[in-house]
Amino acid sequence: MSTTGATADPLAALGALPGVAESVESVRKAVDRVYGHRVMRRRSNEITSEAALRGARGSAALSGADWGLEEVRRRTDFSGDDGARTVGAALRLTAEAGQLLSIWRQSPLRVLARLHLVAAAADDPRVGRPRQDGEPVDEPLVELPLPGASEVAGRLEGLAELIIAGGSAPALVTAAVVHGELLALRPFGSHNGLVARAAHRIVLVGSGLDPKAICSAEVGHAELGAAAYVAALDGYVSGTPEGMAAWIAHCGKAVELGVRESTAVCEALQRGAA
Repeated sequence: MSTTGATADPLAALGALPGVAESVESVRKAVDRVYGHRVMRRRSNEITSEAALRGARGSAALSGADWGLEEVRRRTDFSGDDGARTVGAALRLTAEAGQLLSIWRQSPLRVLARLHLVAAAADDPRVGRPRQDGEPVDEPLVELPLPGASEVAGRLEGLAELIIAGGSAPALVTAAVVHGELLALRPFGSHNGLVARAAHRIVLVGSGLDPKAICSAEVGHAELGAAAYVAALDGYVSGTPEGMAAWIAHCGKAVELGVRESTAVCEALQRGAA
């Protein structure tokens, strides 16, 4: 995303694209409904914990480790094969995201570096810093052309400036742009998808749209499927108004599906208490 141009608030300008306002309103109504559920008044911590587990499972699935929910719930050792390490990374990121909310608006690049450190969990000088030219990137789901290191650095700085400056853009729009930029740039040598989805979560929670982290967009993205995810990302990378709006709408649909999942959890708990 270009962060230069005539408008002083390009994120707010995206909110004015055709169809985006409708997506924003639909998400807001869905979030309001689940927060109004009677179970949320008494057992919100349980909903938050379950949403975190399901969100981590969904994010890992998009990164190639499509485990069943009960397997994720049961497993204690995530140091085995690549799939186990991916699920472990997703779980660690979900837990870490909540600890970084206060830092995000002041230093988003610091948060991104921390997320990558947590995901990679490796003693490697390349971990926790943007990649340099010539360094490989392991991100098989996203096969778009890889921007050079100087472009990555410039666009990350521009994104950070927008976040620090704040503005009037809806949380869904900001989260979608953060998510899309990180996938397009793939600034780290690994785990970019997991980091992008964790950053999306941070924006939604930190904005106040989803303060209890119960509306896991990762669940929705996994349900919509990798092919739809990549196709929507292509729209974002195109930079056209239609493509950008389609990506934001896709992210909105993912949030709504996450809301549906947490609503089902609320209903299950309510039946159990009846």
